[in-house]
Amino acid sequence: MKAAPEHRVWRNWAGTATAAPVRWSRPRSEAEIAAAVRDAAAAGLTVRALGSGHSFTAVAATSGVALDLTGWTGIIGADTRTGLVTVRSGTPLRALNAELSSLGLAMANLGDIDVQTVAGALATGTHGTGARLGGLATQVEALELVLADGSVAACSASNRPELFAAARIGLGALGVVTTVTLRCVPAFTLLADERPMPVEGVLEQFDALAEANDHFEFYWFPYGSNALVKRNNRLPGDAAGAGAAGVRAMPPPPLPAWRRFWEFEVMENAGFGALCRLGRARPRLIPALNRFSSSALSARTYTERSDRVFVTPRRVRFTESEYAVPRESLGHVIAELRRAVPRLPDPVMFPVEVRVAAADDIWLSTAYGRESAYVAIHQYAGLPYQDWFDRFESIVAEVAGRPHWGKMHSLGAARLDALYPRFGDFRRVRADADPERRFTNAYLTRVLGD
Repeated sequence: MKAAPEHRVWRNWAGTATAAPVRWSRPRSEAEIAAAVRDAAAAGLTVRALGSGHSFTAVAATSGVALDLTGWTGIIGADTRTGLVTVRSGTPLRALNAELSSLGLAMANLGDIDVQTVAGALATGTHGTGARLGGLATQVEALELVLADGSVAACSASNRPELFAAARIGLGALGVVTTVTLRCVPAFTLLADERPMPVEGVLEQFDALAEANDHFEFYWFPYGSNALVKRNNRLPGDAAGAGAAGVRAMPPPPLPAWRRFWEFEVMENAGFGALCRLGRARPRLIPALNRFSSSALSARTYTERSDRVFVTPRRVRFTESEYAVPRESLGHVIAELRRAVPRLPDPVMFPVEVRVAAADDIWLSTAYGRESAYVAIHQYAGLPYQDWFDRFESIVAEVAGRPHWGKMHSLGAARLDALYPRFGDFRRVRADADPERRFTNAYLTRVLGD
């Protein structure tokens, strides 16, 4: 086990959280992970496993032992017949997607970035979009994790089912996840259709668009009249796409390399980043810049390997809050946000993102027991965001919104207990798995209670 220099400062990607662990450990095996946990216990220190730092909260922060899992990566078992793939927990999603493609497999659904580790993405409830699909945790078939006493526990729906129900989205509060077995699907191609539509039209057709497409989402610029609507559908014969509305007999080709670079790197990152910097320097220009971004949206249609459609590069830094709300309440939430924006003391530079998900049975899933719409609000790094985020929270509170565990929110254990029917069960399993709170930190104390 390689020890890293002590007293290095940890920072997350957005710059919203920092920590100064007293000890760093870089284990390269499950045995070394267990040894690090036992050593921490002997020293009276807490332990947190570090992902890629893409949570906007301090969920991974620790003043005790930081476990750097960058030496614990890769697929360790794959059955291409069943689609069951076992992967080490520190594996970045980007590397996992590439390895799966080489095996002729793919994740059934993904979020829109791929830099998170497998364990980090699962721990915080990362999700993509699709009315008939759940978040990443619904694709988990089994887990192994190191518990507070250094023992290794295996769990699945049939083996320690309560631990499994809690650990699929476990916030790192139950132990250090070491391996994850995923149920993957045969590799598939997506037909991507992205085009601007008037916001009013998108809201009127929201349910129809969600049901008619395998994957549907839209981005609304708060001062603009247009939304960017993204519809991604599996091509016929690929991985049982149920929607695939409007798929053509002769689908379009992939984007040429030059156009992909121009649109994703130059326009969506470099160009939009320049507008954001201008807005930060001259905040009074932000509404006009936001309207310009909305009016400049253009259409594109192409086919590509699934993960290359799901994932887009995000190089412009921002702060984000996201809540899951009952799908039927989406219209009310957006209407209230549209009313709120002109009254804010500080203008909003970034768009609002809306996605959908099926109900699931995972205890701390934001989609537990209900079909959900996800509303994510953002602000460019360095611009004031608190009033915008506070207003958002007051709106989603009216419809029992549940916060994304890895994004900015202010809720504590009492409020979360009322939002999650199995919250008490999670706390009970946690008490059994980690009675001395070896894996706690300030964030977990707030959201889970003492």
